[in-house]
Amino acid sequence: MKSIASLLCLLPVFLAFPTPCSASQEVEVINLHKRTGDYVQNYNGGVADFQYNQYDGTFSCGWNTDTDFVVGLGWSTGTGRAITYSGSYNPGNSGSYLSIYGWTGSGSLSEYYVVEDYGSFNPCTGSGVTQLGTLYSDGANYQVCTHTQYNQPSIVGTTTFPQYFSVREGKRTSGTVTMQNHFNYWAQHGFPNRNFNYQVLAVEAFSGSGNANMKLISG
Repeated sequence: MKSIASLLCLLPVFLAFPTPCSASQEVEVINLHKRTGDYVQNYNGGVADFQYNQYDGTFSCGWNTDTDFVVGLGWSTGTGRAITYSGSYNPGNSGSYLSIYGWTGSGSLSEYYVVEDYGSFNPCTGSGVTQLGTLYSDGANYQVCTHTQYNQPSIVGTTTFPQYFSVREGKRTSGTVTMQNHFNYWAQHGFPNRNFNYQVLAVEAFSGSGNANMKLISG
């Protein structure tokens, strides 16, 4: 699949009912350039515009790029939380995803996506994927697949690791994603379901142009 350069603004966990983020919550900004595996400062790939407000859980971005990037807001540690979000996402014909995105850590390294909307490219129709069936969750079916990245950059450096995808049939830009449902399904196919790293509501793009304005409501 595509390599990714990520600018991820990670929020601590907040309560599982709709509430704005507290002003007392501190933001950790991670700049991750996956093509080299190195952490770099102020890297924004092909992002034409990226703004965020950690206190009300909103972010916006625009892109015109052939350079892969991810931007979003979320948590420094992933869980099976139910994540509620809303917003506008306009990928046009670009290669782009709107997803819940994250990693498990060293010793159980995996990259994962629950894709709620996308532009011109469905990752479960890409080359080299293994189809894992269909999961029903949160009112819709999700096409599930996996893909192996060989000797590619990751959060622990260049290595080989699996990617897990759930792609919603019937795109949407607002709703709730119950992550535990996806973790449990993926776990039947080798997903470690432990040692979670960050987890974010994210927009990724790797070609073309588009824009998004998203709000992370609760999780």
